[in-house]
Amino acid sequence: MQVKDVRGKPILKGFQVRYAGTGSAGEAVDFKSDDNGTWVLVDTTDLWYNSESLEVMGESAHEKLNKQSNYQIKEKQDVDEKEDIKGKIKRSKGKFEDVDMSNELCDGGG
Repeated sequence: MQVKDVRGKPILKGFQVRYAGTGSAGEAVDFKSDDNGTWVLVDTTDLWYNSESLEVMGESAHEKLNKQSNYQIKEKQDVDEKEDIKGKIKRSKGKFEDVDMSNELCDGGG
């Protein structure tokens, strides 16, 4: 079965492809054909896409997309860590709200 992308380039198993509708990208892992066209299963979404809606990506384009994705994940993790630290600080402060630190409790003993 000859599977081609939107530009007429062949798609083979293992090729990196991108769905034009959402920009989702991944590896072509399986193919099937029916009356509605030829379909490609993409590993990252586990969805079948019409081959005419996909484009084969060069390796450099796929690497660039992965770097951007990894940066966004790292950035989100940093934000989550900051929020987690802020929560810990608030909980720690809450433990001491009921402590009476007035000078009436301190006697010199003498």
